[in-house]
Amino acid sequence: MTTEKGFLGVTPPISTAESTEREKEVTATLMEELRRQNTFESVEEARLRETVLGRVAAAVKKFVYEVSLSRGLSEAAANAAGGKIFTFGSYRLGVHGPGSDIDTLCVVPKHVSREDFFETFEKILSELEDATEVSGVPEAYVPIIKTKISGIPLDFLMARLALSSIPDDLSLKDDNLLRNLDERCVRSLGGSRVNDEILRLVPHVEVYRDSLRCIKLWAQRRAIYSNVNGFLGGVAWAILVARICQLYPNATAGAIVSRFFIIMYQWSWPQPVLLKQIEEGPLQVRVWNPKLYPADRSHRMPIITPAYPAMCSTHNVTASTQMIVTEEFKKGADIVDKVIVGTASWSELFQKHDFFHKYRYYLQVIASTATAELQIKWAGTVESRIRQLVMKLEYVDSLILAHPFIKGFDQVLHCITEEEVRQVAQGQISDVVAKRTQADIEGLEGASTVHSTTFYIGLLIEPKPFGAVGPRRLDISYPTTEFTKLVKMWEKYDEDTMGIVVRNIKSSALPDYVFDEGERQPKQVLKRPKTGKGSGKSSNTSPDMPNKKRRSETTQDSENGIPGLSFSSATLHGETNGLYAPINRAINEIKTPQLPLGENAAVATGAQ
Repeated sequence: MTTEKGFLGVTPPISTAESTEREKEVTATLMEELRRQNTFESVEEARLRETVLGRVAAAVKKFVYEVSLSRGLSEAAANAAGGKIFTFGSYRLGVHGPGSDIDTLCVVPKHVSREDFFETFEKILSELEDATEVSGVPEAYVPIIKTKISGIPLDFLMARLALSSIPDDLSLKDDNLLRNLDERCVRSLGGSRVNDEILRLVPHVEVYRDSLRCIKLWAQRRAIYSNVNGFLGGVAWAILVARICQLYPNATAGAIVSRFFIIMYQWSWPQPVLLKQIEEGPLQVRVWNPKLYPADRSHRMPIITPAYPAMCSTHNVTASTQMIVTEEFKKGADIVDKVIVGTASWSELFQKHDFFHKYRYYLQVIASTATAELQIKWAGTVESRIRQLVMKLEYVDSLILAHPFIKGFDQVLHCITEEEVRQVAQGQISDVVAKRTQADIEGLEGASTVHSTTFYIGLLIEPKPFGAVGPRRLDISYPTTEFTKLVKMWEKYDEDTMGIVVRNIKSSALPDYVFDEGERQPKQVLKRPKTGKGSGKSSNTSPDMPNKKRRSETTQDSENGIPGLSFSSATLHGETNGLYAPINRAINEIKTPQLPLGENAAVATGAQ
């Protein structure tokens, strides 16, 4: 598809030339590596997905039919009311892998309500053969039902259109379908409409899919694939790759990936990435516009969705996460350059991140409750606020960046005393508690189970000024205290059943569970720090901690030079030797990536 201008996108292409023979060769080796990395599902699984989606489509029609009858419609009208499913996300884009979920939108007529979706449709799903783990979350920002059918995970959203029936040939492209819908329905329709528009706006869908599959795997391995934590989510990565495809309409996947890293490293943020001009539409809804809205002007890396209403898919990006992503673009460009000249292999691009080796100090954010069901909601609430903590830390003097890890680590621990519960909630887990099973505490009076999720933030500290003497002081008590206040403001927060702790630890005190087997380097000192001493000091404690303990820990922190962290000159010697500094010396030694002769990245932004 091309426009009247003769090209796709908001600017002309950088180059319409076909890829070189070498670029075609590296594309072939890229596809071999992606297969080795198990990014493609088997033919059997693909067929199973199609079968499951066929059953789901029939279930949606049954759902609409039953609700129609209950609303007093005739048999004929109930049958004609229809109902249709649309997929979105990685499955719709054609870049899903083995075991990945299918994002599924159920479109229903105006007489079917959201309450019907969570009562009637959820019941119909649970009655399907081979359906397991059916779970509705009606209070979510985008209300959702999760389930597995024949082992395939599915996430269901619902959108109710202002139509009396949903025909089988319905297309969601018409913006007028959004009229008279509530915000949740507009949001639910957004995913499918954005994906369809992306696929319409790329010159060669297969080249796009191969390129995106590569970039997705790279971003996941480098731990920068997470919208909630301030990095880029699936939609943002999909739009970025689509933009490079527009700029090189006749290139192979290997060439697209090469140009992707170079152009994204050079991109003049906050210049937005657009696949087409932003359009006005029929709704009284906000469309991304930095000239009109101050909040939109604050977006650091705006990547704009192509379907109406245009939104910024990257509003969560912070100064720290932008710095980290930019560093990864530079590293990626260097590796792909070496692949093309034959001095590196594609597998090097997909090497695991070094997050837990990268910093000398980390913050642990520990969310804990007594039940699995409550833990999912509490941990999700805490995770959604981690970005706020990162932004507050960015204002701390002497802190270059705060690097959030993209996922939490879940643990279920069985305690037999109140003291063990307190220690577990603070991240102080003895070997005895770690090895104890549910069976070990059966029938024991006072025994309890603690569910915890621990999130990590790496802290990059400025090198100590040359010639400075005495202890180093870095006070992070304000951001951590404000963060705990923020999460406790959740309307369902209960201080008797939920714990939240923020504490700093040295890299040597990181628990074994954050490393793969054999990844951790042997340590000279294997002992864990004792409660309240050394590197495991809490700057905040959960509300069920006794006041006496809370006061004593604060005092110990202050005596060491912080209510949060302290550094001696010996400690900071490591910070200046290139292991941890800006972002570290190794990245500065990588040459600045450049496009091949005759290609101008400024074309992409219209800035030439």
